[in-house]
Amino acid sequence: MFLKRVCRNYSTGKSLTVLRLGPTRFAQQAWSNLVSKNNVKVVETDAANREQFISELKSGKFADVDFITRTFESFKQTGMMDKQLLKLIKEHTKVKAMSHNGAGYDQVDAIECGNLKIQLSNVPSLVDDATADTAVYLLLGAMRNFQLSSENMKKGQWKTQKCAGTPIGHDPEGKVLGILGMGGIGRTIRDRLVPFGFSKILYHNRHQLPKELEKGAIYCKTPEELFKESDVISISIPLNKNTKHIINEKSIGIMKDGVVIVNTARGPVIDESALKTALKSGKVAAFGADVWVNEPNVDPELISLSNVACLPHMGTHTVETMKAMEEFVVENVQTYIDTNKVLTMVPELKGKF
Repeated sequence: MFLKRVCRNYSTGKSLTVLRLGPTRFAQQAWSNLVSKNNVKVVETDAANREQFISELKSGKFADVDFITRTFESFKQTGMMDKQLLKLIKEHTKVKAMSHNGAGYDQVDAIECGNLKIQLSNVPSLVDDATADTAVYLLLGAMRNFQLSSENMKKGQWKTQKCAGTPIGHDPEGKVLGILGMGGIGRTIRDRLVPFGFSKILYHNRHQLPKELEKGAIYCKTPEELFKESDVISISIPLNKNTKHIINEKSIGIMKDGVVIVNTARGPVIDESALKTALKSGKVAAFGADVWVNEPNVDPELISLSNVACLPHMGTHTVETMKAMEEFVVENVQTYIDTNKVLTMVPELKGKF
């Protein structure tokens, strides 16, 4: 911490123009401090869609921009930060770095960023607690039918039926929990759920964790091994070409009958069509999710099923977490000013700058 303060007191003084995409709700003071302590200019877009943003790029409006910060919501203004858009950014700006306000950065082509020599940072760790809390809520809601009971109660069904006619749920005690993806979020989910009395906790990662990080969780070498043994499956993997539709008709087929699935990762890791069939048949007893395919235009049939507990992608939707995330984005800009490198390079680009 002392070294960081020293670096800031002796900032490089280089000028930097930052294009800020998406709203700033809680980090106004952090941005103000950044600008006052450094030779930083902040600009924003007037675009309402991708076409307008590309027009702004080609007009030269952002010709002096060195750094881009973006939020998940900025997708509405730019669309995917794919090869096409990144090449246009490289061609019409001076951008050398980008900071995404979120742990997941599937809206940005990280590999193409590397090819174009654009650094990319995300916000790891700070989202772990809020996302894990959301996963616990959804897991209990799915196992105990809490969302359905609330809906039935609001309809006045408690007056005529026990527990408003809600089917009897299940306790976590004695069940096998499988965590697909044991990064920071997955490990925090595990820590939150240990007191609930699962008989054992399994996990799958590309690589086994050190014993001190496993904390008694049992490593499965393949996702299939985890699918076969788990009563409850919690998903917290990144979305990429290898994980899209990892939950599909085949993988659901090898799961236990009556399995409960919870997803706080990204919607497209699940084939929603296959999931919907399994929920209707009872193969999957219940599903809880905060993330969906084609957000916010979710499948109305899927979320209307009585055995689905649903949230509108609000895993980090707390004042404390959102403020910390926004301020961390500013921290990445400051670190770039001081060192010419972002603070938290995404895994795909580590060691390449």
